[in-house]
Amino acid sequence: MLKYIFKRVAIMIPMLLGIALLTFMLMRLSPGNYLDTIRLDPQISKETIAYYERLFQLDKPLIYQYVHWVLNLLRGEFGYSFYYNVPVVQIISWRLFNTFILAFASFLMTWLIAIPLGIWAAVNRNRKTDQAIQFFSYVFLSWPSFFVAMILLFWASQTGILPLGGMHSPNYENLNLWQQFVDLVKHLAIPTIALSIGSIAALQKIMRGNMLEALGQKYILTARAKGLPENKVIYRHALRNAINPLITLLGYEFSGLLSGAALIEIICSWPGLGSLMLTAVRSKDIYLVMASMMMGGILFIVGNLLADIFLAKADPRIRYDKR
Repeated sequence: MLKYIFKRVAIMIPMLLGIALLTFMLMRLSPGNYLDTIRLDPQISKETIAYYERLFQLDKPLIYQYVHWVLNLLRGEFGYSFYYNVPVVQIISWRLFNTFILAFASFLMTWLIAIPLGIWAAVNRNRKTDQAIQFFSYVFLSWPSFFVAMILLFWASQTGILPLGGMHSPNYENLNLWQQFVDLVKHLAIPTIALSIGSIAALQKIMRGNMLEALGQKYILTARAKGLPENKVIYRHALRNAINPLITLLGYEFSGLLSGAALIEIICSWPGLGSLMLTAVRSKDIYLVMASMMMGGILFIVGNLLADIFLAKADPRIRYDKR
């Protein structure tokens, strides 16, 4: 397992550099750069613009800019943000934490609701309970997350039960620790529900199908013939085999939430990587865009690596060595 992990980490390095190179080329091939907005200001002289070109190294060849950025990356530096006028690390660290909170809350909500619903639907196959769950699953699968977010925001504006956006209330600093936690949960509610509702519907259907397949196997009939309680048959035997394909999806699910959270962050004014990436792309802040893409690539690769490790732990038949 350790050899497999080291191999995956070694492969991750050229993949991330390739992501950075592709992002860099797409940003530079698009017309204009950050200084175009400054050139529109008649009060800024040409000498000042030339100074900024030298400062940000925009007067250098493209290959030089990319190599210089990679060398800085090896020292733990992501460059300097043109728009915010601070090192990129200072912005990314805070915004990445906010996005992680939203994605993790959505991840927990999805799995804690979808797995029991899928098991319940499979056990009560073709009954009214199962039919109701499948009906609402089809409905929620057809609703885009941004549409759900707008509905929830409209409902919140009419009722005033939940805040309309942001991450904290204006008096957040004056609250005690418990009140700050409650305030954060209230602000998390709308973006988390909007981000989770489609994933819950999809994951529930996958779990139901896996459980139905597992419950039809011969070893389940043997367990029932031995007189084992139905709860042990379902949760100890059937569930253990039905959950394996979902563990494979774990890494894709979490990384998908991180990428899918961008639109929800913008709609709900959540200060995460999504809104930061939009600002960076619109202002041609190259190094901030590259750092954001790197963070997304790292989380995607690490998520899939963790999924493979969890799968090997859950199923003793899976091994990653040459044998």
